[in-house]
Amino acid sequence: MAHKAGYVNIIGEPNTGKSTLLNALLGEELVIVNPKAQTTRHRILGLLNGDDHQIVLSDTPGILDPQYPMQARMMDAVDEALIDADILIVMVELGQRPERSEHMLKRAHRFKGPTVVLVNKVDTGDEDAVLAALETWQKEFPEAKVVPLSALHGLNVNELRGYLIERLPEHPAYFPKDELSDRNMRFFVSEIIREKVLTIYKQEIPYSTQVVVNSYEEAPDIVRIQADVIVMRDSQKGIIIGKGGDALRRLGTYSRIAISKYIDRKVFLDLKVKVDPDWRENEAKLKKYGY
Repeated sequence: MAHKAGYVNIIGEPNTGKSTLLNALLGEELVIVNPKAQTTRHRILGLLNGDDHQIVLSDTPGILDPQYPMQARMMDAVDEALIDADILIVMVELGQRPERSEHMLKRAHRFKGPTVVLVNKVDTGDEDAVLAALETWQKEFPEAKVVPLSALHGLNVNELRGYLIERLPEHPAYFPKDELSDRNMRFFVSEIIREKVLTIYKQEIPYSTQVVVNSYEEAPDIVRIQADVIVMRDSQKGIIIGKGGDALRRLGTYSRIAISKYIDRKVFLDLKVKVDPDWRENEAKLKKYGY
């Protein structure tokens, strides 16, 4: 039997459910999900393996009009995903209008291969709203397959998985079959900590924060991790630490519990807060942090 493999790349605006879909298709909580916008900053590959297939699923940052260099790097990751896709998934949500999605559509229409438009969050509306949305997006993408979906509740996720496998080109696997992602454990640990920053802190703090895992040491009874939370200004450092160190302790506790659950090991986490002035605006610093 011929082996199929290909890149299925997911694009869409912030908060349409791209990361939730990737996790649902994989059946694993691989990438962080948070109701705040711009949760995903990097292009992350998730590998869905079967005996005769490998879907390389690519989650990308939400498409926006970049306001500073870090966001421009995020949009470069989206453009890269348009180049190597075998199948493109365009993720929209119920109630989203094409005329208000110009930045996303400009990119989506560049892609000339097989396209699937997923109308997500259909559980939030009635049948008429769903049918109207399907019609609207079919007009916008006449050649595409348009599918109603609820990534959160699993509606049509299995059917979508089957359809993607069917449409994959014949190709050997791109990655070893026992891997789940192209990223290493340090990356996922830094993402878990960053998700807790998104959860605990408000306003600009999460968007000014970067997390760097400096060491990840496995002992027989515990995993020891040292990570730095990087902010842009001293005032932000004060907010991350909080009165008497309360906020940082809470961040450390939430992060340690989540990491421990993710790796199924006992964890010791040492968190430090450091200031790296205006790292979001500086090309050399962005490169250092993996953008």
